[in-house]
Amino acid sequence: MSNIHDKAYELSSALRDSEEFQQLKELHDEVEQDEVAKRMLDNFRNVQLELQQKQMQGEQPSEEEITQAQKQFEMVQQHEVISKLMQQEQQLSTVISDLNKIITEPLEELYGVPEENNGQQ
Repeated sequence: MSNIHDKAYELSSALRDSEEFQQLKELHDEVEQDEVAKRMLDNFRNVQLELQQKQMQGEQPSEEEITQAQKQFEMVQQHEVISKLMQQEQQLSTVISDLNKIITEPLEELYGVPEENNGQQ
C-alpha cells in the first residue's frame, strides 16, 4: 500500500511543480498583496459560500441574493488580476479532474461507468 502512497506524493509534488499551479500561486500571491482585490475576492467567495450552503440545505436563494451574487461576480471579473486568478483556478481544476479520471479508471473498468449501467441489472 505504501507504494501507492509514494506515487500519490510524487503526483502531489508534480502538481505543485506544474506550470498551472505555479501561475495560480503567483496570481494568488498578487491578490493577497492587494488589499482591495483581496477584499473583493473574499466578499465574492463569501456570497458564493452562503448560496451553496442554502442550496445544500434545500433552500432556494432569493432574487435579491442571486442579483447580489451576479453583481459581485461582475465586479470581480472586471478586476484584471482576480479575473486571471479565476481563469487559472479553472485550468487547474480541469487538470485535477483529468487526474481524477485517470486515477479512478481501474474502478470504472471493474464496476463500469454509471451511465453504461442505466437500465441494466
